[in-house]
Amino acid sequence: MTDQKIQYLSQEKIEELQEEAKNIKEEKIPGIAKRIDEAKQMGDLSENAEYHSAREDMAWAQSRAKEIQHILDNSEIITKTSNSSGSVNIGSTVLVKFDGNTKEFTIVGPQEAEPVNGLISNESPLGTAFLGKKKGDQVEVEAPAGVVKYKIKEVR
Repeated sequence: MTDQKIQYLSQEKIEELQEEAKNIKEEKIPGIAKRIDEAKQMGDLSENAEYHSAREDMAWAQSRAKEIQHILDNSEIITKTSNSSGSVNIGSTVLVKFDGNTKEFTIVGPQEAEPVNGLISNESPLGTAFLGKKKGDQVEVEAPAGVVKYKIKEVR
């Protein structure tokens, strides 16, 4: 039995993936199947570039559909609940101070991580370091430039 890893996703990301899967199954795959059929009509398949290109596109589309289904089957929705404990969880937004700067991070699953926009994965070194911490805690994270110390100012 394999150990399935839970993917944490927002409701919006789940809907986005469901829409992508629907598009692949209802539009892309039938369109590619038509291209394959049309390419077969041209005769000799061994040197038919359109046929080989369409087959590669079909393999990609089928693979992506399976990947999305796997993600959805192994996902858990990130819910915004009142955080009475005040500790950082997946879905929490954390205001931190470091190196004289203040920055806000939201802890998300790896599928939605966009560090440039303050969305950090719960699996990243920074996200992992914040999980379970509370307002006032200091967190140290090993970065390429050395250890960075973060002071948690707010958790919501």
